[in-house]
Amino acid sequence: MNELSPEDQSLVEEAQAIIRKRFKEGAHHIGSALRTKSGNVFVGVHVEGTIGRVAVCAEAIAIGHAATAGDTDIDTIVAVTEEGRVVPACGICRELISDYSPEANIIIEKDKELQAAPVSELLPQKYRR
Repeated sequence: MNELSPEDQSLVEEAQAIIRKRFKEGAHHIGSALRTKSGNVFVGVHVEGTIGRVAVCAEAIAIGHAATAGDTDIDTIVAVTEEGRVVPACGICRELISDYSPEANIIIEKDKELQAAPVSELLPQKYRR
């Protein structure tokens, strides 16, 4: 795991900004930002329907925005709560991130410090078809 670079800290701020802007109780609780290796930043918010099982994580939405732009070589990704606290990607998102960019880093909090961890360390023995 690595300490955050200024670019990584900026990514956290982008995620915090999008969830502050788009937070909606019962619909949008998490914001995400990702930076691709080309330097582009894409953001997304968690979306939830009225049926509890209908939800898409913010990381997946950000990846969808990157895919729409044709830029899916993820360098680093982060997710934050509406209060701005960094939260770890769920297992499904770790799988998705790894599928698109097995060398990507995920910003996590460990020992009360933010760090960039390789997705491969957070998803050992990944399933492969």
